[in-house]
Parts: sequence; structure tokens; C-alpha cells
Amino acid sequence: MQTIDFSPFYRSTVGFDRLFNRLDSLGAQEAKTYPPYNIERTGDDTYRISIAVAGFSNGDIAVETKENSLVVKGAKPSESGEDKREFLHRGIAERAFELRFQLADYVEVQGATLENGLLHLELKRELPESKKARTIQINGGTATIEDKSVN
Repeated sequence: MQTIDFSPFYRSTVGFDRLFNRLDSLGAQEAKTYPPYNIERTGDDTYRISIAVAGFSNGDIAVETKENSLVVKGAKPSESGEDKREFLHRGIAERAFELRFQLADYVEVQGATLENGLLHLELKRELPESKKARTIQINGGTATIEDKSVN
């Protein structure tokens, strides 16, 4: 894979460090093929990441969030001499993995479930009240006229 050097841009620009850091990280990432995963939209502001983790149990997988990143790590404990298995064909990969996802602003992990060999991560985007759209009432400059009828 060909890489691009962004270092000349760091010297000649001010305030764009985050942009070039993001471009650097995109170019440095290899195509992650293990374990396979799906990302789906389940509602207006809800999402689900489903990761195929056949052979892993709850204790073998760690899910961590920090700032705008989500890291999913999986590792099987090493087998002792007694429990060593002899495979004639090994098609289910149980090798260690680490997947990293960059989350958008205000996206939080709501929960994780492991079911039928799939790890489901439920995500939700919750905008703070200060960031939500709101309607501003326009007050007119005319005085209200009260009905003062003479009895």
C-alpha cells in the first residue's frame, strides 16, 4: 500500500493539525477483515455494530470507549496441556483481535450483548439541549387591544 507524507503540510498550515492527523490515520489503517462486522442504522439516532465473534465468551471480549473512539478487543486464554485440542480442520478462527471505530460527536454506547456468536453494540446519538434546534418566538411591536366595552 502506498503511503502519503503529510509532514510538509504541518509546517505550512496553522490550525489544520487535526485534519492531517485524521488523513494520516486513515492512510495507516489496513483493511480490517477479522472479525467481520456490520454497521447498521436501526432508527433516526440509533445504530448497531454487529461483530462475528464465534468461539469467544463474555470474559474473552473487552469493549472500551474513550472520547470519540470505541475499541473492541478479544483474546482467548491460552490452552493448558490437558485441554489442548487436536484439530483435523480448523475453520473457526479464535485468534486475538482489536477493532477500532471512530464515533461521531455525541454518539454513546448504550449496551452490548453477546448472542449466537454475534456481539451487538447498541449506539445512540444524543444531542445536548444546547445543540438541538429550537424555535424562537417572534414578538410583535404592536400593543394588544383589550375589549373595554361600556356596560
